Amino acid sequence: MTAQRALIIGGGDIGSAVAAELFRQGLRVLVADRAGSPHARRGMAFTDALFDGAALLDGLTARRLDDITSLDDWWKAAQVIPVTTIPEDELMNVVAFDVLVDATMRRQGEPPDRRARAATFVGLGPGYMPGRNCHVAIETQWGDLMGQVLRDRPAAARTGGPRALAGVTRERFAIAPCAGVWRTDAALGQAVHAGEHIGMLAAHPVKAPIDGHLRGLSRDGIHLSAGQRLLEVDPRVEPQVFGLGERPRAVALGVAEALGLPRRGACG
Repeated sequence: MTAQRALIIGGGDIGSAVAAELFRQGLRVLVADRAGSPHARRGMAFTDALFDGAALLDGLTARRLDDITSLDDWWKAAQVIPVTTIPEDELMNVVAFDVLVDATMRRQGEPPDRRARAATFVGLGPGYMPGRNCHVAIETQWGDLMGQVLRDRPAAARTGGPRALAGVTRERFAIAPCAGVWRTDAALGQAVHAGEHIGMLAAHPVKAPIDGHLRGLSRDGIHLSAGQRLLEVDPRVEPQVFGLGERPRAVALGVAEALGLPRRGACG
């Protein structure tokens, strides 16, 4: 029997964790992300594959796929996870996917209803309601229900701010003050001090908001929109910069359960 074909829309830390879990469970996975992805937690995602051609996460390799005609060969080899910037609507027009997962984690607007495009459409997080705009939803908000499969009620609305790390919430992020090209020589995991110069966005200098290590850092040379998070500092003594985060792992396991796959204790 041919393995199910799954399209993960959104290649940030949550989308990458979902892709990793489904790949390990034997599905034929494709990740669709935007060109010039601004995702800052690149050590927890496959984002860098879009720029460097390949990226490693939790022992798995993702490679950038530019030619959709070679997708079947990649799937048959089952050695890497293909990541592409080909628009998802174009992909769905040429490939019959069994599973769609919206991992874009949008902050505003009504999410799209793609139930007609696959046998199972999984919506992650706020805005998704099974029977209205998805077949099944996954809870993504922090708490006891994080990662829970939802079949008859909506995912919780977005509330509050980011989860605290060592008591620090919003203050650990730097936000793009304007639209423009981001330039930086800093590196993920680098130790920084509050007020230290990290890079320039257009003509605006961007500084580290607190002491710690760079947990998130948007890729040098990309274009950012005003209001986007472009860096994150982890204030903990033992920061997490690389690997699967707790929330992405929980959501990924929820997606596996929604698809009737074994819900293992971890994604690795």
